[in-house]
Amino acid sequence: MIGRITGTVVEKKAPELLVDVQGVGYELLVSLTTFFSLPNCGEKTVLHTHLVVREDVQQLYGFSELGERELFRMLIKVNGVGPKMALTILSGMTTKDFSAAIRGNDIERLVKLPGVGKKTAERLAIEMRDRVPSFSVEEDAQTSSSSQGRLGAQEEAESVLIALGYKPQEASRMIVVASQNLDVLEDGGDEKASEKLIRLALKSQVKL
Repeated sequence: MIGRITGTVVEKKAPELLVDVQGVGYELLVSLTTFFSLPNCGEKTVLHTHLVVREDVQQLYGFSELGERELFRMLIKVNGVGPKMALTILSGMTTKDFSAAIRGNDIERLVKLPGVGKKTAERLAIEMRDRVPSFSVEEDAQTSSSSQGRLGAQEEAESVLIALGYKPQEASRMIVVASQNLDVLEDGGDEKASEKLIRLALKSQVKL
């Protein structure tokens, strides 16, 4: 089992990441929380990892915090919740927010996450109610600049939401609303703006 890697960020395009470890390139999938905490390409990073091995695929998942990896491992043990859905949950909610939703039996908040239906949300609330206090709740990862390519802030934000499972029209609507609610395009360049747009759009979907 690969538990942690330390290497240089080579490529990153949410939710995918390529890290060079002494000449070996590791492909990882990460949540948006971890993605936005990553350093720039060419800089070193340390990630806690979880390897999922199946007959047709071997996929490595990376996490900036141990608490996030622990929650990921708990989620994939729930019936009907696979690694992809677990990563989506971690992208739409911090461990702190998820813990609060579970302890408060907030089904409505959970079903607003893409791919999480009412039955799955109810199953999460039941099966994880006694587990969530066991992991240390981490504060939201601090925002850092990242390379977003040549896409504009809104286009990049939409592409990330679509990768998380939202339909193109829905993703576009979410970004338009987020842009109206918070003027993030004035300072910090496209990189910072796109990150703020995505966080605001996801927050609007899971707010009380």
